[in-house]
Amino acid sequence: MPEWRVKSIDESDIDTVLADDVEFEGELEFDTTVLIKGRFNGRISSTGDLFVNEAARVDATIRARRITVRGALSGELTAGERVELFESAAVSGSIETPDLIVQSGCRFNGTCTMPAEQSGAGADGQPLKTGAER
Repeated sequence: MPEWRVKSIDESDIDTVLADDVEFEGELEFDTTVLIKGRFNGRISSTGDLFVNEAARVDATIRARRITVRGALSGELTAGERVELFESAAVSGSIETPDLIVQSGCRFNGTCTMPAEQSGAGADGQPLKTGAER
């Protein structure tokens, strides 16, 4: 029996939430966990985790430790540890991650590259950097 690592998102455990009435365009950098429920267009860079809610619409270049998607996402995803695509996810673009979980029903159109896993590192093998380290 396979081990399922995809789990439900409990919003009370999330450090920052971009609510469903928020439309954000630009660059977002964070070190903790963020949940996007609204619309986001731009670039996301994080040493933490990113969750994209079912109603969310994201068009971005994303680099994070773990990326979990339930909504619509278009762009380039780079995860140092894992990308999880729930059945309600619609993803278009490229994914680079050492570990990919795709639930039945998810729509993924694009490419996926899976380098060797390196905990705490980006998919390119380099440590994920915070804004202060750039």
